[in-house]
Amino acid sequence: MGRFDPLIRRAFLAAVLLWAALVVLTPAMAQNESGLAYAVAFAMYNACTAICHQRPERSFHLFGEQMPVCARCTGIYVGAALTAVVLLVASLRVRSRWPAVSIALAATLPSLSTLVYEWTTGDIPSNWLRAAAGVPMGAVVSWLVLTSTERGDGAPQRA
Repeated sequence: MGRFDPLIRRAFLAAVLLWAALVVLTPAMAQNESGLAYAVAFAMYNACTAICHQRPERSFHLFGEQMPVCARCTGIYVGAALTAVVLLVASLRVRSRWPAVSIALAATLPSLSTLVYEWTTGDIPSNWLRAAAGVPMGAVVSWLVLTSTERGDGAPQRA
């Protein structure tokens, strides 16, 4: 392990936890239309327009406000944060014989399934189902980032 790897791992954990917390707390911060919390909420809603469609019917609403990202994106970010916590705090080392790209593609299958369902039936899956379908993508991203920092050369380790 390289000498900067523990720092990178802690910085990644801090970043995914902060981002997931901001995604969830932004609607509450938007309640008071003045001050720093409102400025952060305003920045979050605007920044998230670059990464998410933010359609109200496909987003969770908290505190009477729409979240800054859709349910699927919420699942991705929460999945990334929870996986980072589990891998780092529990000191788990999860290895796979499958290539990382295969695992990443497999993680997209739940979300892809909800898209195919929507396109073929015209029904929109529930926000909870869409969020759950996003969790594997976030989990795999955290796993890939944290695994790649274990060797220090940027390549995920293989079993």
